[in-house]
Amino acid sequence: MKKILNYLFEHKTFSREAAKDILTNISKGIYNESELSAFMTVFLMRSITIDELLGFRDALLELCVPIDLNGYDVLDIVGTGGDAKNTFNISTLSCFIVAGAGAKVAKHGNYGVSSVSGASNLMETAGYKFKNDDAKLKSELEEAGICFLHAPLFHPALKNVAGVRRQLGVRTFFNMLGPLVNPAFAKHQLIGVYNLEMGRVYNYLFQQTDKKFVIVHSLDGYDEISLTADTKVITNDGEQDWTPEQLGKRKVHPEDIYGGNSVEDAAKIFMKILKGEGTWAQNSVVLANAAMGLYTLGKHESYDDCFAAAVESLESGNAHNAFKKLIALQS
Repeated sequence: MKKILNYLFEHKTFSREAAKDILTNISKGIYNESELSAFMTVFLMRSITIDELLGFRDALLELCVPIDLNGYDVLDIVGTGGDAKNTFNISTLSCFIVAGAGAKVAKHGNYGVSSVSGASNLMETAGYKFKNDDAKLKSELEEAGICFLHAPLFHPALKNVAGVRRQLGVRTFFNMLGPLVNPAFAKHQLIGVYNLEMGRVYNYLFQQTDKKFVIVHSLDGYDEISLTADTKVITNDGEQDWTPEQLGKRKVHPEDIYGGNSVEDAAKIFMKILKGEGTWAQNSVVLANAAMGLYTLGKHESYDDCFAAAVESLESGNAHNAFKKLIALQS
């Protein structure tokens, strides 16, 4: 690792193959925590290159535990995290609304690093048992319309850096990798990014695949549709700015989407919204993200039709029923 660090300190970048080798070694546990911390910190001080990101991704996918979901056409809604906004679990809630609308969701997530509650913190608190068993995950998808993929169970390298990431408490290049390595290889993805540079990188990478994608970035810094400002929306076909009124019928304030001070706070907010007891602002933000998820799937002709389907899923109780079915399958 000393050689690698000295190379980086000379402001040099890695080839795709070299980056792949480094992450492969990380997954093998070759480096200690101090070395890993120094390595990750370098990428906080300069932008990661396309080749480096591709190499890291190649290693994770080569080493990952793949999941066969029996041909289901699944959607993943995931944010990079690292926006330091500490919102409630908008992406996870959106996934249940999409499942309640009749679509299939394979949500890829992890514990929070730079936020109070990541998707895995929330799901674990709600009673979900992490697994990488094909049969059980298929059963959840069939019965509840959604399954949850806890990233460290599928990616050995993520398990080896979990402690260091938690201690650093800031976003690292691993935040960038999460949306690129869903072990179910979801063909449809709604990705939230913490800055526009990252959005452009994902756009470049996804344009080279057969994936149907939508990338969103709230222009005031959120890695999701926040309705606190206009949102940059990047798709296979181009990009445009959408207003809060177009996406969620109204603009909201940052304090309206605050996620609390603990995992328990986040879980209470999650359940309140899922039961249809959220505030107007909370509901609007979740519905906008769910609608964009349905839009990514191409299930309806227009975004407004997708929004109406999301409203129906939440208000009818179908989204909550999807959650209850999923948790019931854990016993």
